[in-house]
Amino acid sequence: MLSSIIAILLLGFFGGQLARRLKLPALVGMVLVGIVLGPQVGDRLSLTMLALADDLRTIAVMVILMKAGLGLDREKLKQQGSVALRLGFLPASLEAIAVALMAMVLFQFDFATGLLLGCIVGAESPAVIVPGMLRLKSLGWGVKKGIPDAILTGSALSDVLLLLVFSLLLAFLAQGGAEGLTVGNISLSALQLLPLQIVLQIGLGIACGGAMAKILVSLLAKQNWTQTAVQDGLVAASLALFLVVSSTQLPIFSGYLAVMTTGFFLIELDAPLARRLRGSFDGLWTIAEIFLFVLLGASIQLSVLESSLLPGLLLLMVGTLLGRGLGWYLSTLGSNWNAREKLFLLPGNSAKATVQAALGAVPLSQGIAGGDIILAMAALSILVTAPLGAWAIPTFAPKLLQKGTVDPTKVSVNQSLTILAAVDTSAIAKQVLTKVAELARRNDARVVVLHVIQLADPPGVENLREQTKQILADIRHQFIVTEGVVPEQILRTAQEQGAEEIILGKRGHSVLDDLLLGSVSQYLLATSVLPVMVVESEDRVSLSRAH
Repeated sequence: MLSSIIAILLLGFFGGQLARRLKLPALVGMVLVGIVLGPQVGDRLSLTMLALADDLRTIAVMVILMKAGLGLDREKLKQQGSVALRLGFLPASLEAIAVALMAMVLFQFDFATGLLLGCIVGAESPAVIVPGMLRLKSLGWGVKKGIPDAILTGSALSDVLLLLVFSLLLAFLAQGGAEGLTVGNISLSALQLLPLQIVLQIGLGIACGGAMAKILVSLLAKQNWTQTAVQDGLVAASLALFLVVSSTQLPIFSGYLAVMTTGFFLIELDAPLARRLRGSFDGLWTIAEIFLFVLLGASIQLSVLESSLLPGLLLLMVGTLLGRGLGWYLSTLGSNWNAREKLFLLPGNSAKATVQAALGAVPLSQGIAGGDIILAMAALSILVTAPLGAWAIPTFAPKLLQKGTVDPTKVSVNQSLTILAAVDTSAIAKQVLTKVAELARRNDARVVVLHVIQLADPPGVENLREQTKQILADIRHQFIVTEGVVPEQILRTAQEQGAEEIILGKRGHSVLDDLLLGSVSQYLLATSVLPVMVVESEDRVSLSRAH
């Protein structure tokens, strides 16, 4: 068990990083590691770990849905409410129907069995779509029209719908018919009950999420039961998981929708708490995504793909391009989305992974005719669409979406901060390095220390290098020495290194220097598009932002 955990974490992490270096999504590397470690190839995972795979995947999906809820924007949802609602029902439903019709032709399924397959294949993957949309929100792509928010909400609603239809069809096929409901003289069939079940699952899911958000605010913000952000995250994750587990024991509400709604209501009830929890769940996702995608790869049955590969690819193509494509068109009809934004739904709203991994083997285990083919199609949909979706979302967003202003109160902006410190060999260099060290530790930033050589300067460079090494000992830094015109070299290096801020010192004490901030500082303030911080020799700091 422990060796399996070590293998999953280490090999999954480095497999993901290797995929990134090859310009592929990290998900691809993690899934491949899972295939190699899984029973189909290397068989290096313990039976206990494989038995826990479904539970671990559930925890991972809970984490990513809470992140999604904490990243939703009420104003953008209000703006795109009708589109989000239609995205929650039309694309998935029409894809499921298209898949059912194709399965009748390709595999000679009856319509009920084909629709069972359609419900599995048509479900969207929160494990791929949610981090992809949150990444777009953190970069500003499509945020002006709320496109990532509409896709996030629609994805959650569509999975509620398809999971309900799946459970109904499974009972119908396994038991020869699904039970209805009789109240007095009124009898309703299972099919007639379906709309009521959908409304109940969604309504109670939202209500449970709102109630849980109030409980979390009371425990963590008003009564102060916790002292750190880690403790906040522990309590919130445990209660969110309680919602998911409760929904399986009491299937009258959607646990996943309740978790996502909890995060959404937390933003409305207590924005500072939501911000703290957003950071905690970012950390949890770092671990959860490795388990999710490695175990996803381990669950894929490669052997069942051989005989149905080409028909399966045709089925996926028809389901996505015709069924889901028609759903996208109807969902965005009359909206303010332009043609390029509508086209983005193809890469942004097609990925399959989590639901397919969880449900793919269920029909086979229940003895449903054609269960082996259903399992093969579920595995194929993961192998084809999950890597493509994870790659296509960040690739096509800059080409198809407009970039807007990022709202840091709604999403974590994860980026590597680089600070450029321009220093000379005078005494002010120590103050500049001390200030930049303080800022770097506060923001976990990387520091580039730049020294532009002046006349007869080289003897002092080694002392400056040693001083840099001592003051920035615990900070990622790079020491660069160059020649040329000082302000021009500072701006050039800042651009090459991708710096977000420039810090330099001011030695002058005269009234004229006080007015001008020195010639170099004045030039940078007049020309730099980056913020410029000037450290004065009297231990005073002047912060000026270039226009």
